[in-house]
Amino acid sequence: MRAASIGCVWAACLVPGLAQAIPPQAPPQIAQNQPSSQNQAAQEFLNAKVARWRERLGLENWRISVVMAHRADLPPKTMGGIRWDKPAKSAVIWVLDPSEYRLSFREMLDDMELTIVHELVHLDLASLPRGQASRGSEERAVNSIARAMLDLDRKNP
Repeated sequence: MRAASIGCVWAACLVPGLAQAIPPQAPPQIAQNQPSSQNQAAQEFLNAKVARWRERLGLENWRISVVMAHRADLPPKTMGGIRWDKPAKSAVIWVLDPSEYRLSFREMLDDMELTIVHELVHLDLASLPRGQASRGSEERAVNSIARAMLDLDRKNP
């Protein structure tokens, strides 16, 4: 069985057809820079958020890892992506590397968390039928769900 993958768009999620899947045969390259204190802090933050949201979404039986990738290694106009293997119950989430952000550290972490939640919602919906025709609708729904979940979480931590 082939692993499924999704590249997700933030700035252009409302325009159908802009999100593109990560080709299964060519996963993004993991950012290989020397780990900076910012990268280490971001990775620790991401690992904690994956654990938190994995539990909240009932995905505890999945092995989910998160890696940082450079913009050039992600599908165009995306901030992250996910690839999963349903039979093995494993997934890898790619999040834009901190060196690619032009936001404050706090804003960057907030955006990274949005990417994590967005990708985990895709994973939670993995059992639904998928097709290119429904891709734009799925992205809009996943964006709305992820943003609503984060808004609620931030109001009631």
